[in-house]
Amino acid sequence: MASRRFPTLRQRLLMALDEDRAFDDVTTGRTIPPGQRATACLVVKQSGVLAGLEAFKAVLRLVDKRVEIAAETADGMPVHPGEIVARVTGRLGAILRAERVALNLLTHLSGVATLTSRCVAACAGTRTKILDTRKTTPLWRDLEREAVAAGGGVNHRWGLADMILVKDNHVDANGGTAQALERVFRSPRPRCGVIVEARSLAEVRGALAFPVDVILLDNMTRRQIARAVQLIAGRAQVEVSGGIGERDIAPLARLGVDRISIGRLTHSAPALDFSLQIRAEAPPSPRPPE
Repeated sequence: MASRRFPTLRQRLLMALDEDRAFDDVTTGRTIPPGQRATACLVVKQSGVLAGLEAFKAVLRLVDKRVEIAAETADGMPVHPGEIVARVTGRLGAILRAERVALNLLTHLSGVATLTSRCVAACAGTRTKILDTRKTTPLWRDLEREAVAAGGGVNHRWGLADMILVKDNHVDANGGTAQALERVFRSPRPRCGVIVEARSLAEVRGALAFPVDVILLDNMTRRQIARAVQLIAGRAQVEVSGGIGERDIAPLARLGVDRISIGRLTHSAPALDFSLQIRAEAPPSPRPPE
């Protein structure tokens, strides 16, 4: 799905380490003997859902492939304050150089998974699914989407090439929903799925004249959404989006919507707090002068 020009995860992690000047750490270079070893415990400080552990490991191993990492749990699992998530053993200098980039990824991705899990819990027992959006951090969409999945959410289309999504600007540029969809469904018919955004019940009626897969109700009131669900009556899936908070999810699910897409899952999830608690071994004794 991703472009062949897209950097690999390894390349992006190396770029992140270069941004932090991890391989030129002047403090560690002057205070930590090259051979000194340590064991570090990765400890969670808040309750939540873990995500990004593999990225955390990958960062450490890019700095020193000999670092040993023993995970005590896995992505998608609940974690609680004081719990040890993983133990890291290796050269202290390497651990210190990798620490900030590794923790930045882990705290952000676990925050995404935690927020997603709360939203999923809010519609438990209904058919409604919680979806992410394309409002992701540039170049880190794959990791953020994995974190959404770890929290029990569902991934929306990966990018612009994967599904036709006729949004408000497409509708307005064509002079209306029907005119935009006529262009979408003219020969040759699309091979991918088609979603159309609707801002009013009139636009819902216009969309129903075409074999769309999903009608996305954008920034509608609950009363409008309830009426739209009745109008659509199973002829397409119903998705809602736009300014949806956690308290809105259960009432919307009870209206019978199929999908709730929430940009906040990736662009505004609060970080989940972790710390790397290091226990250093005694530094090696300096060699006596010959």
